[in-house]
Amino acid sequence: MPVLVVGSIAIDTVKTPVEEHSDLLGGSASYAALAASFFSPVRLVGVVGDDFPKSEFDFWKSRKIDAHGVQRVSGKTFRWSGEYSWDLNTRETRSINLNVFENFKPMLPKTYRHTDFVLLANIAPSLQAHVLEQMERPRFVVADTMDLWIETARPDLDALLQRVDLLILNDSEAREMTKETSL
Repeated sequence: MPVLVVGSIAIDTVKTPVEEHSDLLGGSASYAALAASFFSPVRLVGVVGDDFPKSEFDFWKSRKIDAHGVQRVSGKTFRWSGEYSWDLNTRETRSINLNVFENFKPMLPKTYRHTDFVLLANIAPSLQAHVLEQMERPRFVVADTMDLWIETARPDLDALLQRVDLLILNDSEAREMTKETSL
């Protein structure tokens, strides 16, 4: 059974304590789609600019990721640059350029709307809800979020929680969401 993955697709620059790499495939939807492709067919929804490499579409195809839901629009692809600490668990964003992602409104192809399993990767809760409004009774919905949405879009996030089966949080996000220090 296929998995629908909706979220950001980016071109990243990543610095670790030992090296730095530029122009890497990034974004929450990219990572989730790739991971899911080891276990199930994937239907990917996102947006990229006209600078997005064709080689990445070829890579997705080689992993049996259906990218018909990826919109290619005029402009530059979302770019993120970050630096990871020695524990590789904490990171600092060095730069972020939303570019075409700034106006992204997910539109599902009709063939995607009956997908039973949905992963709403890390995008604004209002966009995640917009995806669910286009779906025909999914069986299981997973949503990812982050501190930004907990801080700036809490009412939308709380409303979304009524419509999902599983929420993905890291420990600091769980503390922020619950206002509890002991998890």
